Amino acid sequence: MSLALLLTGCGFHLQADLTAPPQMERTYIAAVERNTQFHRELRRQLQESGVNLVDSPDEATAILSIMSDQTGQRVLSVSARNVPTEFEVFYSVEYALVAGETSLLSPQDITFTRDYTYDETLVLGKEREEDLMREAIVRDLAHTVLKQISTL
Repeated sequence: MSLALLLTGCGFHLQADLTAPPQMERTYIAAVERNTQFHRELRRQLQESGVNLVDSPDEATAILSIMSDQTGQRVLSVSARNVPTEFEVFYSVEYALVAGETSLLSPQDITFTRDYTYDETLVLGKEREEDLMREAIVRDLAHTVLKQISTL
């Protein structure tokens, strides 16, 4: 009992399943690049939410368009020897949702970033850290898109 009170008092809430609107019964994902981390993760999360993904826009009741899907990194700081010591990993997507002639979600642009310190003596470990950060960013982006869709 005290654990339940403690968890509710700190703002903790169980995450509810995301539900797609009925117009997304059969959804087609239109994307310029279909082999990105975001596209794969979005497909996975949509299917877990019960959305039936179709292979053709002709079969679809809704079209989720991914107009932009970009990732990269930027140098945030350098040492006195002009060696990068901190990087920022970013992932940016632009998307919209239409059902027939109705726009359910106008074009949205989201960018998530994370930064990490860099040590040139730990190159392999830092590359792995960057990969893990990018994967986490992609999961969060896809979840944010689904959360926004579920509020429609």
